[in-house]
Amino acid sequence: MRTSAKFVGLGAAALLVLTACNPSAEDEETTEGGDDTAEVSTDISEAPEQTLIVWDQEIRGGQNEQMERLNEAFMDKYPNITIERNSQSFEDLQTTLRLALSGADAPDVVQANNARAMMGQFVASDQIQCLDDYSQAYGWEDRFGDILAYSSYSDDATTFGEGCVYGLPQVGEVVGIYYSQSKLDELGLDYPENWSELEEQLPQISEAGEVPLVLGNIDKWPAIHVFGAIQGQHVDAEEIRTLGFGNPGGSWTTDGNIAAATQLQEWVDEGFFNDGINGADYDQVWQDFANGEGVYLIAGSWLAADLNDAMGDDVHFALPPSDGPTTTGGTGLPFAVTSAADDVDVAAAYIDFITSDEAMEILAETGNVPVLNASNFADDADQVVGDVMTAFDELIDSGNIVPYLDWATATMDQVLGDALQNLIAGNSTPEEFVETVDATYSEATSE
Repeated sequence: MRTSAKFVGLGAAALLVLTACNPSAEDEETTEGGDDTAEVSTDISEAPEQTLIVWDQEIRGGQNEQMERLNEAFMDKYPNITIERNSQSFEDLQTTLRLALSGADAPDVVQANNARAMMGQFVASDQIQCLDDYSQAYGWEDRFGDILAYSSYSDDATTFGEGCVYGLPQVGEVVGIYYSQSKLDELGLDYPENWSELEEQLPQISEAGEVPLVLGNIDKWPAIHVFGAIQGQHVDAEEIRTLGFGNPGGSWTTDGNIAAATQLQEWVDEGFFNDGINGADYDQVWQDFANGEGVYLIAGSWLAADLNDAMGDDVHFALPPSDGPTTTGGTGLPFAVTSAADDVDVAAAYIDFITSDEAMEILAETGNVPVLNASNFADDADQVVGDVMTAFDELIDSGNIVPYLDWATATMDQVLGDALQNLIAGNSTPEEFVETVDATYSEATSE
């Protein structure tokens, strides 16, 4: 499915900042939390010598580089701690983590997919730990704010988006629109200022002999992101959050969701997308876009580095055009502490270290989109990566970030993906589409 953004490079000065200035690891701090009265410490310098086992999915270029550098900096600061790292692809980690957490040799820290099908099940099975005491001790609520909702669950995992904090992410993700500035110039167009202007541009672009929108949906999940961008124009953000988090109280069978489904189907019928999108490969389509096919590509921030390599400063990224935009986004996979962790103070200190303000600098230097203060690094980034950083902060500060719709239930990725393929193919009406998706949502939320 989606992947996080990619990156390179760590300066010696930044490494020094990390090893010398990480404030949360300097002072010992204790707090008591919950009914169990847990005492925690943020000073692990005197902890017994030990090995911290970490599983992550940061295997690509700069993703791997930032983890290697941060792990090295952590061990330089704490020579009493040795990190044993197991890095796997997203797909492999999804497969192996469930078995590993139920075994006798479970790792201490893991990257766990936020979704109910993964993190939600780990919470329900008591396989990862509530980190509220550490959130208070390290000040995570002040630093991360609403982003903590993306890794928060109630104790019984029935409610997603609130409750205990079960992990912290490093990177931010956002779905927006990529475009070639030179192609817009050739067409005499500017990036639209609002959704109505985008709607007006699509037939103009088509009449000029260009493909307005491109999409490769053979894997089904890409259309979920396109639908999410359209849905944000028709449905209130809080309603989308309820549906995306899979919490009770929402409904897919609303006028707004029907309007969004209708617009997507109409755009397909009117020829505003490339031909055969349900059979088109996602990677091939964005590469075709980079080679000049199509004007707009609705996709996630994770394509920025690849499109930058292919198109240079000509490619740009922007949020869907509207005032106070609403669009799909969130975070990379959060780092969580397993219930098998030998020393939770050390595990929590590690997570705080790799998500600190200083770590955000390293993430930016290596091409990632830091989940915090991303726009601070935009001026020094490549054009489109800087666009993404600015857009993510804008969405957090003045827009509405809503969760991935397939997070809602353990099967929603398949159900919604199939339903969107049928909608796009004209095999279902917008009303039938929302009824199909609502049946899965309602069944899950009524249990």
